[in-house]
Amino acid sequence: MSDSLSMYQATVPVGQRALRNLRQLLVKAEAHAQAQSYEAGVLLQTRLYPDMLPLLRQVQIATDTAKNAAARLAGVEALRFEDEETSFAQLYARLDRAIDYLDTFTPEQFAGSEGRAISVPRRGREPLQFDGRAYLLGFAIPNLYFHVATTYAILRSAGVPLGKSDFLAGS
Repeated sequence: MSDSLSMYQATVPVGQRALRNLRQLLVKAEAHAQAQSYEAGVLLQTRLYPDMLPLLRQVQIATDTAKNAAARLAGVEALRFEDEETSFAQLYARLDRAIDYLDTFTPEQFAGSEGRAISVPRRGREPLQFDGRAYLLGFAIPNLYFHVATTYAILRSAGVPLGKSDFLAGS
C-alpha cells in the first residue's frame, strides 16, 4: 500500500462521503418536519439570507460539484443532471445517482490528473483555469463542502436537530 494520497482517493471517496452525509442530513430534516407536523417541502426553499440560494439549489450544486470534479480530473465529459427536483424524494434520487456515477470512475483515469489543465466555465465571465491539483484542492473540494455546510446551516436555522456528528459522519 502506498503512503501517498492519489488524486482518485482525494476526489471520488471524498465526494461520495460528502454526498452520503448530505443525504442523511436531508433524511433527518424530512423526518423532523413530519414529527413537527409541517410540510417538509417548505425546507427546500429555505435560505439563510434572502440573497442566498435555497436549500434545493445547495444540494443540486453539491452533487454537480462532486460529479463534475471527478469527470474533469478523469478527462471525460460529465454526466449532465437537469435541475428539476422539487421534493425530498427527488433530491435523494439525485444524490444516489451522483454517488453511483462516482463509482464508475477508476483510479487509472486519474493518472497524471494533478497536472491536467482544467477549465471551469462561468456565466458571463471568463472561465477559471487551474491545473488538476489546484482545481481539486483549491476549488472543487472547498466548493463541495461550502454547499454541504450551507445546507446544514439552513437546516439548523430551521430548527432541525442536527449536530456536528451529522455533518461529519451522516449518522
